This record gives sequence, structure tokens and C-alpha cells, in this order.
Amino acid sequence: MNLKNLIVKNKAHNKIFNHLNKKRILKIFNNFSDSLNTKESLAIAVSGGPDSLALAFLAKCYAIKNNIKLKSFIVDHKLRKESSIEARRVKNILKKINVQSEILAWEGRKPLKNIQSLARDKRYYLLSKECKKNNIKNLLFGHHIDDLSENFLIRIVRGSGLKGLTSFNKKTKYKDKDLNILRPLLGLEKKDLIYISNKVFNFFVKDPSNKNENFRRTRIRKVLKLLEAEGFDKKKLELTIDNLKDSEKSIKFYVDRNLKDNVFFFKKKNIYILNKFFFIQSHEVIFRSLTKIIQILGKKHYPARGKSIDELIESLNSKSFLKATLGGCFIEKTNETILISKEK
Repeated sequence: MNLKNLIVKNKAHNKIFNHLNKKRILKIFNNFSDSLNTKESLAIAVSGGPDSLALAFLAKCYAIKNNIKLKSFIVDHKLRKESSIEARRVKNILKKINVQSEILAWEGRKPLKNIQSLARDKRYYLLSKECKKNNIKNLLFGHHIDDLSENFLIRIVRGSGLKGLTSFNKKTKYKDKDLNILRPLLGLEKKDLIYISNKVFNFFVKDPSNKNENFRRTRIRKVLKLLEAEGFDKKKLELTIDNLKDSEKSIKFYVDRNLKDNVFFFKKKNIYILNKFFFIQSHEVIFRSLTKIIQILGKKHYPARGKSIDELIESLNSKSFLKATLGGCFIEKTNETILISKEK
């Protein structure tokens, strides 16, 4: 890089860092840095809302300080007429902090039902595909403590188990296990992110779907406000989730031990052999152990449905059980031993 370009680059960086002179923004950035703590390349998902724009600014400061590559992706779901215009506007806004973005469009026909859930799946698919193409293993989202609360209640309504209730973490793995989903803003409140967006960009997109009561998430937000009025605030909910995570760790310990002590993998035949002690555990340990084996052997992105696993466990306990198929696997019983092989 020649001297002229270096001077221009340093000026741009100094302009970005000037925002860190504000104590509130510096405190938020330090929280972000401690939470992220990586030296690898990063990708950020930007929607144009205050959460993702604040994320873009914080990630840019972090990338400069640590001399790492940063990619920005904007997903245009094309669910609203103005979405493409908004995406291009957000792309231009990000140039203010020297962040170059790529717009990823969801082409084709759109679903009429379950729109938010399917849009979320499509967003993750498009983003993960780009990360893989760019050899990036860390994808950042702007989820914050308010999102943590909403997701917890949504999963309660769905009847999620302990694993589901505690799975919205600062770091998780995406389907192919090669991509880390990072949420370094989970300890921050939305008001802090709005503050950054206003100070740095003087702009953010207001999504009209946030007020649409046809969507469950919007209705859940109203429930949260009622709970807060009763004293159940975000910090207490976070404490509840942390306590549940401790329980989740305990269960995982016993699942791992069950898989180690009571399962033998016959590699040559590609068969899992479960001895009788596999089933002398709590229901949750048996349920998770069996789910994991079937998912691995069946090579499925998602585990088999919980109801199907429960029905299989009940059948296995029956004296009349001989064989069954589930999740691309063939399950059969020989005396007191269960054999699980890949379905042909």
C-alpha cells in the first residue's frame, strides 16, 4: 500500500474510532470485545435495524484493532415491496464506516404460512453459503438480551424441552458444524444499540412487521411487558436461563457417559450396538442418547422428531418389539441388545 492510500485509510479509521471517545459507546465496545475474543475473520449479518447496524460498527472497530478481515451481508427477503430499496440504502449507509456489503436476495415464490420461521431458515442458508465461499468460520448476529427473553418464551409456548430453552447462546454451531454462530451482543439491551445507531449513522430501518400482531413474536413482546410489570425483568430471566443451563450440563454429562459405557460402534458393519444398561437411565438421558445415535448414523441435519423418539423408546420396552425404522436408520432387537444400522 502506497503512502497516500495509507494516509486516507488512517483518516477513515480515526473517524470511526472517534465515536469511542463517548464513554457509553466505549463501555459497550469493551463488553463486545470481551464477549467476542477471536482473531479469525468475521462475517456480519446486517438487516438495517439498530441492532445489526450497531453490530456493524462494533465489528468494524474490532476488525481494525485486531487486523482481521470483515465481510458484511445484507439479506433481502423480498417479502415487502420496499425491501430491495432498503437493502441498497443500508449498503450505502455502511460505507460511512468503510464497510463494504453484499446483498443476498431470496428469489422465487414466497410461502403463505409460517413466513417468519421459513424466512429465518432461508436467511441462515444464504449467509452460511457465503461464509463457506469466503472461507469464514464466524458469523455474527445482532441478537441482544431482549431477543433472549423473547426466544425463551416462544420456546415455552412451543413446548420445548430443557435443551431447547437453553440453546440460544453466545456461541453455537450451524448445521455443517464448520460455521460458528456468534452473538456477542447478548449481554446488551436494545436501547444501547439504538444509541449507537443514532450516534454513528443517524439512521436505522424500522421493520413494520415488529408491530404486526399476526406474528407470534410481536404478541410475545406484549406478554414480556406484562411480566416486567410483575417484577420479572430481563436480568431475572437471564438468571433463570443460567440456572437451567447448569441443569443442561448435568444431563449432557450423563448422556455422554451412557454413550461411552453402554454403546459399541462396530465400524466394519457401520452398526451401533446398545446393551441393556443403555436403557437403565432416566428417560431424558435415554431420549437424548438415542436421538444422537440416530442423527449421526442417519446423517441428518436435524434430529428425528421428539414424538417419534418417544414412541420408539416405548416400543423398545415392549416384549413384542422386533424392528423399526426412523431417521434413515433400521432398529432391531436381539435378545437384550439393540442394533441400529443405516437404512438401505
